[in-house]
Amino acid sequence: MIVALGKNGVIGRGGKLPWNYPEDREHFRKTTQGHAVIMGRRTFEETGQPLPDRHNIVVSKTGKFPAGVRQVPTLEAALEVAWSLDPIPFVIGGAALFREAMPRITHAFITEIPESPEGDTFFEFDATGFRLVSERVGEQGERYLEYQR
Repeated sequence: MIVALGKNGVIGRGGKLPWNYPEDREHFRKTTQGHAVIMGRRTFEETGQPLPDRHNIVVSKTGKFPAGVRQVPTLEAALEVAWSLDPIPFVIGGAALFREAMPRITHAFITEIPESPEGDTFFEFDATGFRLVSERVGEQGERYLEYQR
């Protein structure tokens, strides 16, 4: 999984990120590039188009998606498709999908944003059972953490 979250657990507001951290956007791009990315419908709707240079898989039972996006009805189906394409797929959101995927997560890339923005979507990462394998601080004070089980 890869997620950025505020100190208060906010990960979104109105279908968008409630902050602007260019280094985090670049970290997300570099980390997920070339991999399968699994997301919910609302996360896909943030951009409305497939993320370039990635295998885009959207978990949704409804909706119509453009070419370059594989729609599946469940997380299990998404994982089957993802693993057929990539040994290290990423769950990229939203909150419900993160919570559902947590028991299966082996690697977690967490960006801790140094603010507590207002938001309507929350996720709390529980590091129990994980070990911290790398950590660095970004130019705007954000922390980039990588955990493994």
